[in-house]
Amino acid sequence: MGRAGTGTGGEAVAVAVAGPLLLLLLLVARPPPAASGYSRKSEVELVSEHFSQAPQRLSFYSWYGSARLFRFHVPPDTVLLRWLLQVSWGSGPTCTDVEITVHFRYGAPPVINPLGTSFPENTSVQPSFQVSMPLSSMLLGNASVNVSHPAPGDWFVAAHLPPSSQKIQVKGFVPTCAYIFQPDMLVMRVVEVSIVEPDVPLPQTLHSHPSYLKIFVPEYTQELRLELQGCASNGSLGCPVRLTVGSVTLPSNFQKVLTCTSPTWPCRLLLPSPPWDRWLQVTAESLAGSHEAVAFSAVAALTACRPWSMTFPHLLHSSQNQSYNASTGQLSLGPSHHDLGRNGRWGGGPFCLLNYPLIREDLDVVSVRFQPLDRVLVVVHLDTPSLMQLRLNTGMDSGGSLTISLRTNKTEIVNNTLVVACVNAASPFLSFNTSHNCTTAFFQGYPLSLSASSHRANLIIPYPETDNWYLSLQLVCPESPEDCEQAVVRVETTLYLVPCLNDCGPYGQCLLLRRHGYLYAGCSCKAGWRGWSCTDNSTAQTVAQQRVAVLLLTLSNLMFLAPIAVCVHRFFLVEASVYAYTMFFSMFYHACDQPGKAVLCILNYDTLQYCDFLGSGVSTWVTILCMARLQTVLKYVLFLLGTLVIAMSLQLDRRGAWNMMGPCLFAFVIMVSMWVYRCGHRRQCYPSSWQRWAFYLLPGISMASAGITIYTSLMTADNYYYTHSIWHVLLAGSAALLLPPREEHTEPWTCSQRLPCHYQICRNDRDELYTVT
Repeated sequence: MGRAGTGTGGEAVAVAVAGPLLLLLLLVARPPPAASGYSRKSEVELVSEHFSQAPQRLSFYSWYGSARLFRFHVPPDTVLLRWLLQVSWGSGPTCTDVEITVHFRYGAPPVINPLGTSFPENTSVQPSFQVSMPLSSMLLGNASVNVSHPAPGDWFVAAHLPPSSQKIQVKGFVPTCAYIFQPDMLVMRVVEVSIVEPDVPLPQTLHSHPSYLKIFVPEYTQELRLELQGCASNGSLGCPVRLTVGSVTLPSNFQKVLTCTSPTWPCRLLLPSPPWDRWLQVTAESLAGSHEAVAFSAVAALTACRPWSMTFPHLLHSSQNQSYNASTGQLSLGPSHHDLGRNGRWGGGPFCLLNYPLIREDLDVVSVRFQPLDRVLVVVHLDTPSLMQLRLNTGMDSGGSLTISLRTNKTEIVNNTLVVACVNAASPFLSFNTSHNCTTAFFQGYPLSLSASSHRANLIIPYPETDNWYLSLQLVCPESPEDCEQAVVRVETTLYLVPCLNDCGPYGQCLLLRRHGYLYAGCSCKAGWRGWSCTDNSTAQTVAQQRVAVLLLTLSNLMFLAPIAVCVHRFFLVEASVYAYTMFFSMFYHACDQPGKAVLCILNYDTLQYCDFLGSGVSTWVTILCMARLQTVLKYVLFLLGTLVIAMSLQLDRRGAWNMMGPCLFAFVIMVSMWVYRCGHRRQCYPSSWQRWAFYLLPGISMASAGITIYTSLMTADNYYYTHSIWHVLLAGSAALLLPPREEHTEPWTCSQRLPCHYQICRNDRDELYTVT
């Protein structure tokens, strides 16, 4: 093994750099199967399964959409999970040794931050478990990651290349290296697992192989006690048994380990707030020699928690004990609420929590709103937690951000009163009287608090795990508990699941990403803003810089007035209309392309972008054909056909370089052919005037070459505003210089006839006559 990560229960996660043979060795090292495909009765019965997904091409990281996401489903009773990571790349100078980073997480896509940006305020993020692998250190482009005792359910793998250089690459113009990544998942699961029933001893005998058990934890379980009884071992003192309770969930691992080597008894493990409504895995291993047997009995005891649910009848009943003070605009509670806070009893029986049911309202994709029944406020008491359950277990809710906001009235919280809240997955935190760390058996929760100085509390959890989440609240008085016996605080809760926080703000765009039917959201930032929700302004542009950028990108298109004037003067009206179209849509596209306050969109963004790209391509097309000096009918036919072909190619791939360069190169071949033909026909160079070459063609070609060089090689995200503006100037200037002179026998527009009504009919007297110049 190359590197190992340890959890609470020992070596749970291991990373190995090896080839496919190492995977086969792992399977061979397991107990040998019998002829039927299963192991012998005295050994652990294991079967292996293999899952694979289609490979994806990796990208250099610039935002979350750059990472390639894979989702796997781990079946129940899995004891060993292995990912085989395969990377293939091409050959050539562009393929260099790069470092590939792979992130792993259970229940939701990993929250990653390769750029080291800041997260929004009140955002709680756990660093993802990641593996960085340089291609030079990988054996045949393969590596493996092992996880023992993984949690069943969805597992996510995200891979990406190092951060991008911010250089704007023209698609298809510069060859790039393709790094192809494909993960395969192999699992080994137990066929037969012994079930531990509550308060029923389960005899077990350990030899060289471990024994696998599982316990079902029903809903509203307050505590689980796991105990070993009647342990006997020949030749060893104490009870040489190690129990590993729980499953591995990355990036965190809260497995519990019970080692019973001490001769003192009893040997037990207490788990407060175990995961509700699921099976809990237990692995028993012998610490004695390989030839010694250890016998014991496993006993599980569950402590139930009696909830009091605030259903509609209870809400109606409690509303009768409420009065409304019109002068203060506040609700006052009746005696039953005070009795609850003092005695911990409601309806004549003890209970451990007050359950407030929530209504789940699906608004859109990865967009959910949770509301209490009848939109009542949550009443928080001293000795009994108030609980709300957020059902985020559909498998499609983990691709957004869970936002929780708590607010209370300023007059309800006195100086020594504190409302403590915990947000947990799988099971709620109920031990407010002893601790406020929000830690359950296998989950570290997120704490919140309301006090006299702070009447609001917010929490943002990006990509919450697929599970039932719980918000528990309780009133505590650390200084003088006797003053809080009659205190009751009403808390207003705002619970949402949104695709992107604040829709990525004014400097970002919230985009929905899809992988095999799974939808998740990410923010694409602009104007130098960065971060998970485009809130990191460390490299952001000021409003003045944004306005300067807009002015540069829009006003630089006024350079097209020069080729428009030349075309009108030389009677190239079709070319002039094309240049006017390009200038208009390029100006308003770049005015709409800017984020923040300096933005103006006369049409939708996609339409403006398409028209801008179409105008640029057609402008180049008509300029080159105009230089070829074709016959008028043939020239206009090629104008129309070329425009239709460019429009079709842009619809296929708008950013493909060859979609515009292909027609332009075809026009260039036509122009060169016509020039060569005239050179042979006239037996002299064409154009024959040296002034034409010195003052028009060579400067125009130089400007066009410089513009293409800047556009394809020097343009980055940082210098885009002035380099692209220079591109506008060079493109328009080269068109004005490269346009051919007017036909020698073509006269300017003249008025050939005057009508008595003083209207003039203007036509070109020589339009129907054509003379090759």
